[in-house]
Formats: sequence, C-alpha cells, structure tokens
Amino acid sequence: MRKFPATAWRSAQSVRQALERRALLAPLLLALLAAFSAWAFIELADEVIDGETDTLDRKLLLALRHADDPGDPWGPWWLELTMRDLTALGSTAVLALVTLAAAGYLVLMRKWGTALMVACAVGGGLAASHGLKWLIERPRPDLVPHGVPVLTLSFPSGHATMSAVVYLTLGALLASLQPSRRAAFYLLGVAVLLTMLVGFSRVYLGVHWPSDVLAGWSLGAAWAAACLLASQWWRRRSGQAGGA
Repeated sequence: MRKFPATAWRSAQSVRQALERRALLAPLLLALLAAFSAWAFIELADEVIDGETDTLDRKLLLALRHADDPGDPWGPWWLELTMRDLTALGSTAVLALVTLAAAGYLVLMRKWGTALMVACAVGGGLAASHGLKWLIERPRPDLVPHGVPVLTLSFPSGHATMSAVVYLTLGALLASLQPSRRAAFYLLGVAVLLTMLVGFSRVYLGVHWPSDVLAGWSLGAAWAAACLLASQWWRRRSGQAGGA
C-alpha cells in the first residue's frame, strides 16, 4: 500500500490552516469595514446637506478641466473616450449582466444561499442608492458640461455605489475560495480597482461631485460588507444546525 507523501500531507495541512485562519479573520475585517464605511457615509451626508463640501467639490471638479475652457477635460482626446468606457462598467446594464451571470453560475453549482445573498446585496444596494437620492435631492454639477447623459439626482453616486456592491461582493466571494493569499489579494485588488475607476470616471466626466462618489463608495462598501457578514453568519448557523 502506497503511503501518502509527507510533502503532500504538509501542503494539505498548510492549506487547511490558512483557510481556518481566514475563516476567523474575515468576519472581524468585514465588521470593521461595514462600521467604518457606514460612519464615513453618514458624516459625508451630513456635510453635504449642510453645504460644507461645496467649495472643495468645485475645486476638485474644475481641477480636472482646462482653466480657459471648463468644457474640455484634462488630458488627450482618447482619455475622455476611455473614461466613457470605464463609466459603463458601473452602468445598470453592465452590472445587471455581471450579477445575472454570477447568480446563474451559483445556481448551477447549487449554491442557493450564496446566489440569494448576491441578489439581495445588489437589490438592496440599488434601493438604498435611489432612496437616498430622492431623500437628499442634491442637483447634478452645473459647472461643466456633462460627458454622458444623466437622468437621476446626484447624491450618492449610483455608479460608485453599485460598482462597489457588485465588484466588492463578487471579488470577496472569489477571494474566499482561493487557498493562496496572493491570489485572494489579487482578486480583491481587481475589485477595488474597478470600483475606483468607475467612481473617478464620474467626476472626470462632470456628472458627479467628488463627495457624491466618496459617499457612493462608502455606502456600497458598507452594504457589501454587511451582506457578506450576514452570509457567513448564516452558513455557520446552518452548518451547526445540520450537525446537531
């Protein structure tokens, strides 16, 4: 009878220990992220309502435009086209396709709870974003021409909020499946980068104030972290109930 190689055994043990450490650390990090992001959003909303961000918002928005022609964004002509492409990554159509593709895969893999969590995260984030826009009623920037059409109010940025919800949620789910810490950090880094690029494109194109985007990132990160934390709690509770 062949013996299990010692090196393979040690490798399996190290992977198991890494996954166990991540399982203990992940809920704490998610709770801290949710709490900090929620606090940041509340502080930003309070300052926006009081008009305390107006001066800085105007300076930052105009800093991305030529001083002699505010209608001309900073950089070569192709940069504006690139920003329009990037901003589409946070559009309702693109995020809906990404969400449906991810949820469909999870259903095929019979990950019913995770699929439901993704759907609830996206649906809840969308409802919160639109509800807060209606509640706060902040107009869109009027200093510069809009680089893309807009239909809704300004605060918080729906693109920033929903890109954070979708990309951070899916990035965290993919990262949780990786035995390698480097692979997990890479996936999380890609999710964060996509979220930041979408938010920056909204300011560059003149359709959002910078504080709108910061608030959207904060709201989206808080909601994504809360949903992931709830999902982990439910899986542990279901596992304990199944083993009782």
